[in-house]
Amino acid sequence: MEMLNQLKRQLQALEEQDLIRTRRTVDTPCGPRVSVGGRELLAFCTNDYLGLANHRSIKLALQEGAAMYGVGSGASHLISGHGRAHAMLEERLVEFVGAHLESPRALTFCTGYMANLAIVTGLTAADRDADIFSESLNHASLIDGARLSRANVKVYPHADLEALAQLLAASNAATKLVVTDSVFSMDGDLAPLPQLLALCEQHGAWLVVDDAHGFGTLGANGHGALEHFNLRSPNLVYMGTLGKAAGVSGAFVAAHETVIETLIQKARPYIFTTATPPALAHALLTSLELLEGDEGRSRRAQLQALVAQLDDGLRLKRWQRMPSMTAIQPILIGDNAETMRAGAALYEQGLWVGTIRPPTVAPGTARLRVTLSAGHSSMEVAKLIAAINALERT
Repeated sequence: MEMLNQLKRQLQALEEQDLIRTRRTVDTPCGPRVSVGGRELLAFCTNDYLGLANHRSIKLALQEGAAMYGVGSGASHLISGHGRAHAMLEERLVEFVGAHLESPRALTFCTGYMANLAIVTGLTAADRDADIFSESLNHASLIDGARLSRANVKVYPHADLEALAQLLAASNAATKLVVTDSVFSMDGDLAPLPQLLALCEQHGAWLVVDDAHGFGTLGANGHGALEHFNLRSPNLVYMGTLGKAAGVSGAFVAAHETVIETLIQKARPYIFTTATPPALAHALLTSLELLEGDEGRSRRAQLQALVAQLDDGLRLKRWQRMPSMTAIQPILIGDNAETMRAGAALYEQGLWVGTIRPPTVAPGTARLRVTLSAGHSSMEVAKLIAAINALERT
């Protein structure tokens, strides 16, 4: 069939550009040490930033939740799928981040991707003339949400406050959304949230913050980027994911109660999706206690110590460690083929590091994406440092 041949040619073109993506099957729980095909590896490629994905207390809570609530929810939240565990989790999430919002309420989602689609499409659903101002390095979910909204989308350069200010000043839209990652997933740097919020308050815009990689890791209590920058405003619409630092699954949006009610009524990704298993919501109550308590503080301190160790230990000449204070530590190589060779060489040494290429990043900026976890030891990070330093010189 010609249709199949066309797809084969497209796949062949990806192969020739070193852009084919592949999967590896992990046989053990998520963590810093995993087994793939019978081989033991040190994993520097997960988003399990605090090492909670296999935490005993959370596993026991999940078992307890399954015993209490069963497995599936059976329906969407607006039919019969909104269980007591979901309600308790949303109440707890308001306690977790509500100090940074006015009249806060929270809404849980199956994934961060769906949450972002819901925010951007839901808040613009009633206004065809809405303007969306999107950071150039935003996650795909924010980009896709903007596309699906059919609103006017204006992309501003990375962290360029002056360009954004000019765009906002020129806008006559009644509905304005500035949407940004807090921690950029492929670069690891932080958005200038205080300055962005000031612009939004000046121009009457919502500031939509995707804190997927900051929730749990940033702030003294793990409350995320809003705590890190000590922000509070009714203009904030906050999205946090629960499958990264929190170690489980799902996501949530927290904002003014009117914003949340609007999403319940308008956001199709919320209305037309089966609710997550209530047992997961029950397990997340334990996860939040860990994040906010002494163990969470200890794990965040360990993570920051490992970030400092990597920064101090890398001695790169041809490659470039991109500036980042977060668990995401990219090493810019540039060429797709060289990046793939580097990733393969590390893998042969038992070090599993992500290899990131276009279209995830811009052409010519392929990179190793090292992600650190509080579950790593300093000896394991030292092994990674030595391998990367040696590899760059070959």
